[in-house]
Amino acid sequence: MRGALALLLGMEPDIQVVAQVAAGDAIVDAALMHRPDVALLDIELPGMSGLDAAAELRDQAPDCRVLILTTFGRPGYLRRAMEAGAAGFLVKDGPVEELAAAIRRVLTGETVIDPALAAAALSAGPNPLTAREQEVLRASTDGATVADIAGGLHLSESTVRNYLSAAIGKTGTRNRMEAVRAARQQGWL
Repeated sequence: MRGALALLLGMEPDIQVVAQVAAGDAIVDAALMHRPDVALLDIELPGMSGLDAAAELRDQAPDCRVLILTTFGRPGYLRRAMEAGAAGFLVKDGPVEELAAAIRRVLTGETVIDPALAAAALSAGPNPLTAREQEVLRASTDGATVADIAGGLHLSESTVRNYLSAAIGKTGTRNRMEAVRAARQQGWL
């Protein structure tokens, strides 16, 4: 998908693709080396998420504008992308001409957001989970026991149970796996 998209964007007379990377942890180095005006990032990447890479680009390459392009059009992801300094957020279901137009708009300083996703994000409200609750939920995604999570995060088991209980309550679910699923669907993890 990345190669095809680069090829299609490269056909635009005023757009030049200067680099492609396969992993999120290679984005900042590539941006510092090639100095692109716009970095087009996905969210789900090996090594580092596109959201984390966007935040690092904001700090290390502030002249590089970030446009998130993803199949995961979740309100929480949009909110996190904007907090990370992204200048745009689009879902991958549009034609390449619309993407090229969005890149041009981002270059002029505009913020470009998929309208349907913007409406969903406004109605969804902010992420109710604290940073620690998110961390504990992330640690429990692979079926880890409370003792495993406590050891990995340097917390007591009762503290882990409290965070899990709070996250379950805030997501309106019955158990931690449902809480993880609900938080991911909202883009909070």
